[in-house]
Amino acid sequence: MLPIVESVPNFSEGRRPEVIQSIVAAYSSVKGARVIDVSSDYDHNRTVVTMVGSPEAVSEALFRGIARAAELIDMNEHEGEHPCIGATDVVPFVPVSGITMAACVELARQLARRVAEELGIPTYLYAEAATRPDRVVLADIRRGNYAGLKADLEAGNRERRPDFGPDRLGPAGATVIGARPFLIAYNIYLTTDNVEIAKAIAKAIRHSSGGMRYLQAMGVLVEGRAQVSMNFLDYTKTPLARVTELIRREAARYGVGIQSAELVGLIPQQALIDAAQWYLQLDNLKPESILEWHLHQP
Repeated sequence: MLPIVESVPNFSEGRRPEVIQSIVAAYSSVKGARVIDVSSDYDHNRTVVTMVGSPEAVSEALFRGIARAAELIDMNEHEGEHPCIGATDVVPFVPVSGITMAACVELARQLARRVAEELGIPTYLYAEAATRPDRVVLADIRRGNYAGLKADLEAGNRERRPDFGPDRLGPAGATVIGARPFLIAYNIYLTTDNVEIAKAIAKAIRHSSGGMRYLQAMGVLVEGRAQVSMNFLDYTKTPLARVTELIRREAARYGVGIQSAELVGLIPQQALIDAAQWYLQLDNLKPESILEWHLHQP
């Protein structure tokens, strides 16, 4: 079986279509790496790209995209709701088939070293590729965002030095590179424009403040609506349906409800099957119960 990896690079631009298209074109320029989804958000001012392919092709495509983003995005001028420290903010490698997590860790470390050496961009290693326990969690590395990290490095804070590259931030900022299992980015819009309600719900449900394991969450205002923005780090242990119902209950305390939900990027089929199984109480639902599953079998 040929090894296949997925990567989901996030870059700090969601408002200028010409810049987004140029960066995505750089990701698409390598044979053997295929861009399968692009999701941009104006308020977050962020674009999430999903690509798959061979390890070598994906790594080269990522390098080209990081280089292009560094040319086109100035973090000193960046504004947006989403936390970030760099033009290309975060780059995870995800094993799909024929490749181990350990191999993805090595890919991450090789790319981080190359970006630092050839582009002069400070790089940090996170998740499974982290070399320090305080850098496993992405939010810990991004503490203070671009301005905070820049100030800490200029003040000589040794704890915030990058794993590779210079101890200072240029206009492209820094890039966080790592390896992790599949992550689901899932957002819920509330029937209110009161962002404080979304922030209170996010605090109640996220793991870091005593909520559900494998869940990150924050409250933001998007297009005039309060949004609970989430990352599911392991949907098999903290499923979407359970979190959605928890948000529904928490929102009811404030006299509001769920207006709609959205995905950022792609989602595994099993996560949807799990949600359907829960909501419809189809205890025997499995992939082969779905018509289209049979159409794709040899």
